[in-house]
Amino acid sequence: MIALGVLLSGNGSNFQAIIDAIAAGELDARVAVVVSNVASARGLDRARAAGIPAIVVDHRGFASRADFDAHVAKLLVARGAEYVVLAGFMRVVTGALLGAFPMRVINIHPSLLPAFPGIDAQSQAFAYGARIAGCTVHFVDEGTDTGPVIAQCAVGVLASDDDASLRARILHEEHKLLTRALQWLSEGRVTVEPRDPPRRARVTVAGAQTFSFAATPQNT
Repeated sequence: MIALGVLLSGNGSNFQAIIDAIAAGELDARVAVVVSNVASARGLDRARAAGIPAIVVDHRGFASRADFDAHVAKLLVARGAEYVVLAGFMRVVTGALLGAFPMRVINIHPSLLPAFPGIDAQSQAFAYGARIAGCTVHFVDEGTDTGPVIAQCAVGVLASDDDASLRARILHEEHKLLTRALQWLSEGRVTVEPRDPPRRARVTVAGAQTFSFAATPQNT
């Protein structure tokens, strides 16, 4: 079993997927603490409803991103978190956090990286006219969505899609992909293989299929 610290800024649906997967026996983990930089984030209510410690840390009270991250890192360490999950955390994290959890900070991003990094990746894909979108679980480094990829799932862009429907179908796959990747970590199946620059580190997962295709809805 692994202990997770979850950082979020909003609704927290991916966090809820973690809670549900643990309750269903599909994820051998516990959530040690949830931290949000937004006091009104619904994800905090989800944590409290599940009996999980929930802490608000307003980033506006810190002189720099690094100071904020250092404070959050201390909270996570004090609560016994082994891995940190960014579940809709709308802050770019710095080395102050990453150094406390080297290759143990995980993000879920709504595109097939390296395509469409940054915010509103689903809208970027839709506006670009992409035929295939998707989601990626990756380790976090100091770049913007540039860390080593753990797993990906492709989601076809349908002729009937609009921005909202594509976003919803990607989110559905995010929930499954994130909890699956966290279970691989819990089972000790994930290895990060360093490589000489400019190549990025490569992730291998023993005995697992790390790329999948979402089922295409019928009659669309």
